[in-house]
Amino acid sequence: MSTVFIGLMSGTSLDGIDGVLVDFRPGPASALQVLAHVHHDFQPELRAELAALNRSGADEIHRVALAGNALARSYADVVESLLGDASMAREQVAAIGCHGQTVRHRPQEFDATGYTVQVNAPALLAELCGLDVIADFRSRDVAAGGQGAPLVPAFHRALFAQAGLAAAVLNLGGIANLSSVAADGTTIGFDCGPANGLLDLWCLAATGRRFDAEGAWAATGIVDHRLLGAMLAEPFFALPPPKSTGRDLFNTEWLEARLVTADARQRLRDEDIQATLAELTATTCAAAFRLHAAQAPELIVCGGGAFNADLTTRLRLALAPTPVIESGARGLPADQVEACAFAWLARAFTRREPGNIASVTGAAGPRILGALYPAGRIAQA
Repeated sequence: MSTVFIGLMSGTSLDGIDGVLVDFRPGPASALQVLAHVHHDFQPELRAELAALNRSGADEIHRVALAGNALARSYADVVESLLGDASMAREQVAAIGCHGQTVRHRPQEFDATGYTVQVNAPALLAELCGLDVIADFRSRDVAAGGQGAPLVPAFHRALFAQAGLAAAVLNLGGIANLSSVAADGTTIGFDCGPANGLLDLWCLAATGRRFDAEGAWAATGIVDHRLLGAMLAEPFFALPPPKSTGRDLFNTEWLEARLVTADARQRLRDEDIQATLAELTATTCAAAFRLHAAQAPELIVCGGGAFNADLTTRLRLALAPTPVIESGARGLPADQVEACAFAWLARAFTRREPGNIASVTGAAGPRILGALYPAGRIAQA
């Protein structure tokens, strides 16, 4: 069987799709070779619809179905770019691992099981690409009593951990999540709180720009400790793991309520609010590291936030003297890690290996994650 897989990831920051073509050569996960990596921005209309679907609205079933179709076509474009860049025939690819776009995440709520919803159309993607597609990675963990997130700690352990040494990996996407691997291999992981999600949201509202490139605007602001205190009062931060979150909690309404509590709009400049949001992420991530990963000799950072110089500077100051390094220094660039994780989860599915870690998600035990949508084009007998 081929050892080449495609991983597709579009996260809560809604910046677009990262795709990787990965060869998992025999040996440890750290032996993987990325053959191609591409990023495609979302079309503005699709980005707006995916953002809108994070909250209740009219005709949701219809809109989710059409958004899934549009997303599948965007994913297919990424797949074609990957194959073209690597000059690889699709027959050489074992499968696509496709996460979909999370629009609701409410595990263990309402009926004690709850749910997680990723917009996707994996059958259409299989039809468009002529490749096996493995999708719906989170729901089995939720069915087993888990959070369904984060799922990347298993990959982080396989990729970055070394025998007899502790390791810590922080993914700075729309939400920040931490993976902590003890020297004996025991692993926990959880969502720390907001990262790029609130930073991008406020940047767009205040400046019209989708994101604050390298955190340059935030770096001109002054942290307001009254507003920071109002944000840190959020009960989620004090919850013990397992825990996960998303736009269901950290959204426009959440931010506006804290701005009102701290009288921030009347007292502060827009850039001061941005600086305070960056400080919120640095503070909550540093606290999570000190409480759950202090044995690690360094913090490895990945995700889009790893390229935010202001945010990573705040992290380094908060964690000094612990080194904070970008994941590329340990073998895999920051913007490829999550997509590679879903290629790895697709590989685990094909090998009938569990993809979750029960100590991370709180599930009843290890589970094989995902559902298979076979290739759309089947050779005729």
